[in-house]
Amino acid sequence: MSLPLKIAWRYLVSKKGHQAVNIISIVAVCGVVVATAALICVLSVFNGFRGLIMGKLAMLDPEIAITATMGKTINDADSVIDAVSGISGVQRAVPVIVDQALAVYAQNQMPVRLKGVPDDYNTMNDMDSIIVDGEWKLRDQVSRYIVVGAGPAVRLMVRPEFLGMVYLYAPQRQGHVNIANPMGAFRQDSLFVSGVFQLQQNSYDADLIYVPLDVAQELFDYETEATQIEIKLAPNADEQQVMHTIGKILGRSYQVQNRLMQQREAYRLVNIEKWMAFLLLAFILVIATFNVISTLSLLIIEKDDSIATLRALGANDRQISRIFVLQGWLITLAGAITGVVIGLILCLCQQQFGWLRLSGDPANMIINAYPVEVQWSDVLVTLALVAAVGLLTSMVTALTMRRRLKS
Repeated sequence: MSLPLKIAWRYLVSKKGHQAVNIISIVAVCGVVVATAALICVLSVFNGFRGLIMGKLAMLDPEIAITATMGKTINDADSVIDAVSGISGVQRAVPVIVDQALAVYAQNQMPVRLKGVPDDYNTMNDMDSIIVDGEWKLRDQVSRYIVVGAGPAVRLMVRPEFLGMVYLYAPQRQGHVNIANPMGAFRQDSLFVSGVFQLQQNSYDADLIYVPLDVAQELFDYETEATQIEIKLAPNADEQQVMHTIGKILGRSYQVQNRLMQQREAYRLVNIEKWMAFLLLAFILVIATFNVISTLSLLIIEKDDSIATLRALGANDRQISRIFVLQGWLITLAGAITGVVIGLILCLCQQQFGWLRLSGDPANMIINAYPVEVQWSDVLVTLALVAAVGLLTSMVTALTMRRRLKS
């Protein structure tokens, strides 16, 4: 340990001549501790919410989705499925059709988003886990069925055990409209309800209805077309490698997206909120460093006699300045390490015990406590920020010290 560092450490831990300097020193360290711990906790909470959202969306979103770059549909879906099914890591590929329609039940009606899928589509995702009424069933020996989101179930007032059928209407894509018979411009089908799902995500629950693939083909007048190809990966498959291989085989006419890319806007929104909170807390941390600067300024004034002694012993101005610069670094470092440790302990306790509860009716909430997920990249970013603040403190201290020594 160098001599300036030893002296700086001694100045930091020793009792000051004035009680006010001791108090300000403690406040300075505590300010850095609290700001650093708050950064760790807040970033971890946003990570928890992001993980929760992505986990929910992953229940319905395919692991990989293929769409056409130009136009609404993939014209020859079967050939695309044949091309990607042979790729290593692809367990299954299925066509789906998504389009708008009108759903009518008794006196109730609403515009809905129909998604035509294979009958065993629930094997592609965690659909069974979000069925809140009835079961997943699109076909049996008697009839064909639909599985509706919580939004359509409420607005149309339908349930699986009801005997009435839901009528679905979609405008014809080809031909002319006969003004004398406007209903002739629509394709129609009717199905029973087999189940109701609820993901607790408005983009899915509000208007989504699952129908058999052949029903969607009939309603929307599709034959070999599909709006999307959905892929389920084999266990332990390399997602990025599979996406790269698919893109290479299909070319630029198709867009290949994983779950994060499919939910880019939701992911982007959570990240924006996270880093806005980070900037606000970073500003608070910068303000907290003014306490460190004040502490060092008072200490420089208090140590006038010690500075004179060091000069008499042969220390030059650079060595004396370095003592107080290093003390600023030590205060910042001590506060940063303590803050990170406290922040991690609080996050682990929240994960284990869920002390901080969300307000609202627990029966209507996905979780009752704030979710927390610690990411080491956030810890490194926080430490980098504290180091930058420490550098700012040291620069101000060095400037103050040079002016003091010249006077």
